[in-house]
Amino acid sequence: MDKLRIGSIGVSGRGALARHWHQPGPKGRSLVVAGADTNEQFLANFKEKVNPDAFVTTDYRKLLERDDIDAVAVTVPDFLHEEIACAALQAGKHVFCEKPMAITVEGCDRMLETARASGKKLFIGHNMRYMDIFRTMKEIVDAGVIGEIKAVWVRHFVGLGGRFYFHDWHARRDRANTLLLQKGSHDIDMIHWITGRYSKRVAAFGSLDYFGGERPNDLICPECDEFKTCPDAQASWPGHEQCAYRREIDVEDNQVMIMQLEGGIKASYLQCHFTPEYFRNYTFIGTEGRLENLDDSSKIIVKTRRRFGAKGLADRVYEVKPAEGGHGGADPVICEDFLDLVLLDKPTVATPLAGRMAVATGCAGAESMRQGGVVVDIPQPPAWVTE
Repeated sequence: MDKLRIGSIGVSGRGALARHWHQPGPKGRSLVVAGADTNEQFLANFKEKVNPDAFVTTDYRKLLERDDIDAVAVTVPDFLHEEIACAALQAGKHVFCEKPMAITVEGCDRMLETARASGKKLFIGHNMRYMDIFRTMKEIVDAGVIGEIKAVWVRHFVGLGGRFYFHDWHARRDRANTLLLQKGSHDIDMIHWITGRYSKRVAAFGSLDYFGGERPNDLICPECDEFKTCPDAQASWPGHEQCAYRREIDVEDNQVMIMQLEGGIKASYLQCHFTPEYFRNYTFIGTEGRLENLDDSSKIIVKTRRRFGAKGLADRVYEVKPAEGGHGGADPVICEDFLDLVLLDKPTVATPLAGRMAVATGCAGAESMRQGGVVVDIPQPPAWVTE
């Protein structure tokens, strides 16, 4: 084909990826020719910012009926991923699906089976695999600098957790299941990817300690009498203005999970949504040393084992320059990887199996913490699924 023709289902939020795929110039490899969203204002913005000639509709099924669309990007709320991705595959479209792959393991496995039956490509958008900071960490580990990894610590401080996750559907289990998926699937996938091992069993503890409460479910920030004094008030983001202290909120706002990976690797993961800062800290310890990032986009330190009494100074410091593009430069790169998959049949950095295993681990963590921290085995994928 000359250019891959893409339809965007869900044109706000992560739907902004469409601008990277719309390449009308002679060297471009794809065009965004359609958009679907239930919000007509979002569709108007999409036409203005991406392609004024694009077909738009409030019913994604009408988009899937079109013969002039080869692939779709599914960038809708998490609980709709399974339904829409499977419908698109059954309609003969290649699919880019934003992470998390789905909100249940069964949903992920249905997507994998539907992709196999359709013969179309399925891509899961784990964009942190495309960030230079984590690619550098992966390269250091793969080069054997710190030896064989035995232990991992990850801390995720979500300083804007209220803004992103407690003013809308993310705060409900029936819509998100757990923030170990929507937010944590990034980190779970990084643990899996950098170690080269998947989780086998987990145990977790978590609770709702800051958000939620007794405010009405229909209360929105602009109409609240505490709007001017509430530290979590939000009024400039349509669709994300529900009170962060409303009754229906039932997802945990902090959790800790311990993980046993293949090969005997141990990992611990802490996520908190009411900290004052926003960053991730990763530590990998191997038989020959330790690797740690100091923040998301700057420095990595490597310390290697030495004789007793030697100063504990960093052996190496890697400074990663900021990249252009959303999510630390990952967005334009992940979009090109999807094009390479469909147009050139090239292997991708992020795989459907990896997406499935991140969800399976997060779901097991949620099951554990909701049953008092019991150990939960990770359900294995269908035998035919490979990387």
